[in-house]
Amino acid sequence: MKTVVITGSARGFGLCQARKFKELGFNVVISDINEANLEKALAELNTMGAEGTGAISVRCNVTDHADLENLWNKATEAFGSVDIWVNNAGVNSPDKPVCELTEKEIAFILDVDLKGAVYGSKVAFAGMRRQGFGQIYNVEGYGSNDAMMTGLTMYGTAKRAVTYFTRSLAKESHDLTGDKVKVCRLTPGIMITDFITHANGDSTTIELPEKTKKVYNILGDYPETIVDYVVPRMIANDKNDADIVWLTGARAFSRFLTAGFKKRDFFAENK
Repeated sequence: MKTVVITGSARGFGLCQARKFKELGFNVVISDINEANLEKALAELNTMGAEGTGAISVRCNVTDHADLENLWNKATEAFGSVDIWVNNAGVNSPDKPVCELTEKEIAFILDVDLKGAVYGSKVAFAGMRRQGFGQIYNVEGYGSNDAMMTGLTMYGTAKRAVTYFTRSLAKESHDLTGDKVKVCRLTPGIMITDFITHANGDSTTIELPEKTKKVYNILGDYPETIVDYVVPRMIANDKNDADIVWLTGARAFSRFLTAGFKKRDFFAENK
């Protein structure tokens, strides 16, 4: 039986991935810094999934290398090996230009969104290189494709760096493991979760402009919809440097074409 480790998975997109992986027959290791959320998520996962699958939770701060090593060790102690590792943990940026961000806010974004992916990939790669197989997925986001917007500069900077890092690590894996360890990207697009309306680890509320809400209503999706598409493709993937994409150019184009008669209002539904 295969095993997946997902950081930042006590709720939101990470927890939705965990549910889908367990449904599809994986052992699941969830992690987060919020122990109350972890306990609740684990209780749910233990009531579902294919027969014989297991789940454990491990508290983990992705900016702490020792925590990530402990996460790997707990996963392998419980299930023997790790087949897929997803660096999913992330925080949003306050909707402010860089000149108005505090040093603490800038450091927090870079530490979680960039350093967390780098540290997580380093730990997972080392373990997978030893065991001789595995897949690492780093989650892309706004800025990965060079998109720019006032208020998202630091978040976009981190995500653009994650894309470069992931692709370069995939090249290293080709040279070092002959592609036995696959380092890949996961591009979910716009997800309708608390992430888009909260920053600084949920301590700051973001008031989205109406123009932004309009775009999100056209292009956004709930994470449950996205995982139904991406998780089976992550499992089936056999290529290094792959990119599993939900919001493709064709899908986005179709959404804009049909937006006039396919009205959606995620924000009204969540009031």
